[in-house]
Amino acid sequence: MGRLALFIDRDGTLVHPRHYPSHPEELLLYEGVGAAIAPLQRAGMLLVVITNQSGLARGLFDEAALDRMHAHLAVELAREGVCVDALYYCPHHPEGVIPALAIACDCRKPAPGMLLRAAAELNVDLDRSWFVGDILDDVEAGNRAGCRTVLVDIGTERPPSLPIRTPTYVARDTCHALALIAADEGLGPAADMMYRPQRWQQVTR
Repeated sequence: MGRLALFIDRDGTLVHPRHYPSHPEELLLYEGVGAAIAPLQRAGMLLVVITNQSGLARGLFDEAALDRMHAHLAVELAREGVCVDALYYCPHHPEGVIPALAIACDCRKPAPGMLLRAAAELNVDLDRSWFVGDILDDVEAGNRAGCRTVLVDIGTERPPSLPIRTPTYVARDTCHALALIAADEGLGPAADMMYRPQRWQQVTR
């Protein structure tokens, strides 16, 4: 049996959203996220960051700058007792200015390529794993890979029109998303499963 993974988006999910951050200090963890991840990781769940980074294709920063940002992110999470087991990023965008990266690829979300690669390299059981993100492209990527999915509703999405873009749960913030997962996995107390009256965001157990 493969391992259980928590796949999580970076911008808007792990860290506060910012338009094409290019310096380490621009990655600001949401308060409480590390503490919410820690019990899942102690239970054996891998933490795998999955992120589109089209700023590379757009020439806004280079891979060395991205590596520095991700090293900073790992240090910040380590301070909260959390280890990043793996991180996958897509550098591509069809409208990029770097020719080698200005392509349509199978790794840029909503395509599931990064999750499928992670599953193969880390021996992950996708059916039992989770993907948490703040946009429906994250949800679609997770669903296409076969994961269970949680949308962190930061107010940028409308109710999905297609099943492939419909999350398992909707959360009011990342800590709530992680509490939902902990409750579902039997690792924490029952979580508040509803927080807004919109029909698509009502979840029952």
